[in-house]
Amino acid sequence: MPDLSAIVKAYDVRGTVPDQLNADVARALGAAFVTVTGARALAAGHDMRESGPELLSAFADGARSLGADVVDIGLASTDLLYFASGTLDLPGAMFTASHNPARYNGIKLCRAGAQPIGQDSGLVEIRATAQQYLDGGLPEPVAQPGSLSSRELLGDYARYLRSLVDLSGSRPLKVVVDAGNGMAGYTVPAVLGDELLGVLPLEIVPLYFELDGTFPNHEANPLEPANLVDLQKAVLAHGADIGLAFDGDADRCFVIDGSGDPVSPSAVTALVAVRELAKSPGAVVIHNLITSRAVPEIVAEHGGRPVRTRVGHSFIKAQMAETDAVFGGEHSAHYYFRDFWRADTGMLAAMHVLAALGEQDAPLKEFAAEFERYHGSGEINSTVADAAAARSAIEAHFAAQGGRSDELDGLTLSLPDGAWLNVRASNTEPLLRLNVEAGTAERMAAVRDEALAVIRR
Repeated sequence: MPDLSAIVKAYDVRGTVPDQLNADVARALGAAFVTVTGARALAAGHDMRESGPELLSAFADGARSLGADVVDIGLASTDLLYFASGTLDLPGAMFTASHNPARYNGIKLCRAGAQPIGQDSGLVEIRATAQQYLDGGLPEPVAQPGSLSSRELLGDYARYLRSLVDLSGSRPLKVVVDAGNGMAGYTVPAVLGDELLGVLPLEIVPLYFELDGTFPNHEANPLEPANLVDLQKAVLAHGADIGLAFDGDADRCFVIDGSGDPVSPSAVTALVAVRELAKSPGAVVIHNLITSRAVPEIVAEHGGRPVRTRVGHSFIKAQMAETDAVFGGEHSAHYYFRDFWRADTGMLAAMHVLAALGEQDAPLKEFAAEFERYHGSGEINSTVADAAAARSAIEAHFAAQGGRSDELDGLTLSLPDGAWLNVRASNTEPLLRLNVEAGTAERMAAVRDEALAVIRR
């Protein structure tokens, strides 16, 4: 039987099909989900991967065998599944492997109201229970199995997002959208186009909107610069005002300005935070420790209270619940909204950027510059034999230069001139992740190269 410890990660299930993740595994996970959470009903959706419908059906069989009703919402982005969980007040299961290659699939789980399920909030227990069911057989089915129904929520999702951000008064914008053959090809026409609702002053130029889980054009992972090249070229070729790139399950969105240059997720975080603070003066805004220090500065300047947290959606969502934060942003382009059940939605973040751009006349490059105060390295991975030893060497090296350290998540060193660096070990690979930021590009490059020399020697 498959070893579920290899595919049940910190935040979700992720594995290759069919050797690691197949109908038997999905059925056991569905039964275990009901056993652990006590769910009487749940919503489930899948992305465009070929294996999605079969895996969802098997998961539903496992859940229904123990009496839980299943609402199948069909094709969905991850934030559409969160919308279903929030509006229907049901736990949810989203079948997706996000940006991973075609041979993968996975499951993102949540409790009712899109509350996260991760390693500290039930996923370990679900894994252990499912492993028992795989090894020893599923429990005896209940006398009255749960029902299976279908529900179409795309229109409701689109209407809800439009109620949160009014784009009707925007100046006309030409927007190139790279869906990467992922779920944005399904949701963008509904939310930003005229497929379901009224026409907006947006001219959408579609790039790779055909749903295709084999990703024939490029991987649906905008975090990798190579996967943005087609979008950058298209923005320039069409003379567009802005480009948007979504990952496979469309819960992350990356922004390209009219010159073809990326707008950092930190700048997007700051921009959206300012807009949310205008509606909720004095509110808390969450940012993880890898975002630019411009984020807490700008939040404070606009009367908000910045709260720094660890990397990862479970930490962000927990802090948002604890502080009643209005918004949260991560360096990886995950954006979380109190108005969206504290869940992450790339589409809503994109709408805020479009609205901000459409409310004034300057090009995005000029407009976004006020949110881009510092120079960052982006995340750089190094393969290391001993991550702990490499981290200790980094700490000793920069402590000698007056660096102050904290260990909220990995090791962060703040240098006397305002530059900072963070190193974090991967949970699943022999990698050490480095992020550096400084006041100038030259200083950032110097600190980056110095740190890499220590890590890789």
